[in-house]
Amino acid sequence: MYAKDNTKNLFKLADSIAETFVSNNLSNYQGLRNYDFGPDKRDNVSCLSPFVSHRLIFEQELIKRSLDSYSFAKIEKFIQEIYWRTYWKGWLELRPSVWEDFISEEVEIYDESAYEKAINGNTGIDCFDSWINELKEENYLHNHSRMWFSSIWIFTLGLPWQLGAKFFMKYLLDGDAASNTLSWRWVAGIQTKGKHYVARPSNISKFTDDRFHPKGLNTVAESLNEEKEYLKEPLNLTFNETKKNNTLVMFENDLWLDGRENLYKSYENIFLILLTNAGRKIELDEKVLAFKKKALSDVQIYLDNSSLESPERLQQHKSFDVVYPSVGENLDYLREVQKINNTDINFITREEDIFCWEFSNKGFFNFKKNIPDILKKFSN
Repeated sequence: MYAKDNTKNLFKLADSIAETFVSNNLSNYQGLRNYDFGPDKRDNVSCLSPFVSHRLIFEQELIKRSLDSYSFAKIEKFIQEIYWRTYWKGWLELRPSVWEDFISEEVEIYDESAYEKAINGNTGIDCFDSWINELKEENYLHNHSRMWFSSIWIFTLGLPWQLGAKFFMKYLLDGDAASNTLSWRWVAGIQTKGKHYVARPSNISKFTDDRFHPKGLNTVAESLNEEKEYLKEPLNLTFNETKKNNTLVMFENDLWLDGRENLYKSYENIFLILLTNAGRKIELDEKVLAFKKKALSDVQIYLDNSSLESPERLQQHKSFDVVYPSVGENLDYLREVQKINNTDINFITREEDIFCWEFSNKGFFNFKKNIPDILKKFSN
């Protein structure tokens, strides 16, 4: 996928892909979105998730473009899919201990042989082995295939969901702490208690256009159990675009510049920070790191005051502003710097995020009811 070409301006590439999809393929999305026709035939989905997850294109911008061409009723499913990512982020912001437990938990592998066969694509389950290779080669999987994959991993292979979630984070270009972690929890049946997802051979065959006919799947599995209950915590963030320091820090997961050009150009320095694998708890594939580095590098085209800096550079400053990176490894690193150096951090946040996250306190059905109000508020 995009991991193979590291020469194009990723902002322009995102814009071009969005324009092509909205013009040519969005009208058929609702009816074809669940089909995975294979890595060489992806025009039934947008393939924009790597760009959206790094905000090389902003969710609201993509929605606006789509609604400029089609009615809400015509593309409602596409808009909902975009907002699933927003919803998951908000849900995790309100329950950050879910991430903290996931990232710090040492999970025991009871069957090392099964794990090795799984991550090397040697299970004998045709679709699963193919998806392993596709994930490593393309750094992408269709959303429906991600659900089948995680279900087989958990219920047929009997492997810990946490290891599967970390495997996805390692290889996916669009790997996101909220969407990835919570989607795996949902499949396992611990995100929505007792509601799990079981992959069925007939469903896989149908929606892969008969490319696969898996044998031996566990189709009678029960959901996993989780004793701990995660209660909603206050969202200790408000909308803020007030500059307090002369240095701004940007990580790779919120790079959208439109509407903030004057704010960003007012800083003396903008540090573009990418955590290396040495600073991460989940080691990322080299192609994923290269994509993130390219995204950060492309910011320099538009902001002369920006430069790629090592994470250690932050430890030399007692205060700085930061484009809020959301719950995940980047925020974990900031908290560690803050703890060690007593750093004063001013988070720059987006009004769209703060507004939407308030609707993430319950399930997605509750969030979905508020989408018309969200669209109305940010329609301009």
